[in-house]
Amino acid sequence: MHRRVAHLVGVLLVIVSAAPSAQDISRCLASLRPQAVKAGVSAAAFDRHTRAVVADPTVLERLDYQPEFRTAIWDYLAGLVDEERVTDGRRMLVEWRDTLAAVEARFGVDPATVVAVWGVESDYGRRAGGRPLVTSLATLSCLGRRQSFFRRELLATIAILEELGLDTDALVGSWAGAFGQTQFIPTTYQRVAVDFDGDGRRDLVGSVPDALGSTASYLERSGWRSGERWGLEVVLPRGFDPATAGRRNRRPLGEWAAMGVRPVDGGALPDSSSPAAVLLPAGPDGPAFLVLRNFDAIYAYNAAESYALAIAHLSDRLRGAGPFVRPWPTDDPGLSRRARRELQQRLVGRGHDIGEVDGLIGDRTRRAIQAEQRRLGLEPDGRAGQRILEALRAGG
Repeated sequence: MHRRVAHLVGVLLVIVSAAPSAQDISRCLASLRPQAVKAGVSAAAFDRHTRAVVADPTVLERLDYQPEFRTAIWDYLAGLVDEERVTDGRRMLVEWRDTLAAVEARFGVDPATVVAVWGVESDYGRRAGGRPLVTSLATLSCLGRRQSFFRRELLATIAILEELGLDTDALVGSWAGAFGQTQFIPTTYQRVAVDFDGDGRRDLVGSVPDALGSTASYLERSGWRSGERWGLEVVLPRGFDPATAGRRNRRPLGEWAAMGVRPVDGGALPDSSSPAAVLLPAGPDGPAFLVLRNFDAIYAYNAAESYALAIAHLSDRLRGAGPFVRPWPTDDPGLSRRARRELQQRLVGRGHDIGEVDGLIGDRTRRAIQAEQRRLGLEPDGRAGQRILEALRAGG
């Protein structure tokens, strides 16, 4: 027992000694001053916005954990494309109808796609992140990997603060520096954002028209083709070779049709030369999709196929389509945000401290799930799925 305590104390000492100090980051930031001046940020502005920065080690934990790459596709989509988000998105299509029509007229991107990005990125402006960008980006610029990337974003952030006349902590967003209602990283803001409401400011935080217009501007620049769809769910022919799938393995639509690929809702693919690719995000036993050029434009927004599929699927749901036809290959489906809140409430009811009941599955919720899974004789993987929710509903 004493050896175990001594080991834990040793681990804690290592963690504490490894934590970056204010002095550590001050020296690093001072070394970036010449780079800032070379990039067009005055020395005075750089000093003003960085002099009080203290490193935030928690952003380093997020650097190597991104749900797009680590979460099962059925869990990822269940939380992003649920009935709440569909209902809210349809309401936004009505509320911002005139703005969205003007956005489509200028950039050629349809309202459902623009609103889908808005919904996935910030839940229609409700959750745009609360971390001060300068703190996060300064930490990532000086510690961890990809420092050169984050340094460019830090300098761009300071330039934006100066452009808009904002205090250092006025821009908040994600751990990686994305901000605003549709989550632009700072250099993307500088390059792509537009003043769509005409007030002289490109305001992605407070102006819905600027956020929607800037999103469409980004998609247009990424190769969006007006009037075309992103793709569709398909049925593959018997004996289909999964090696022919993959976003980069493109063939004309007509070739896929000749191979026996057909829409899941019936009919036939058009005999077209438009390049398309088959996606199998859960392997050959799950839903299959034929994706076109506009899927790549969505993918450019956040380079993860699961993310692009969430945007694409939500846009279809906003147009009135239903869920995917073929089920995911799992016996433990993912949970909507409403179901996740219910799960959290049931965990609280069993005495677990999970923090706010918000439908967001963090470390404390996962630990509480593990404890209940052990008690119930289930695999203690901490996963918020249908199985643990049903077990708790049954009074287990």
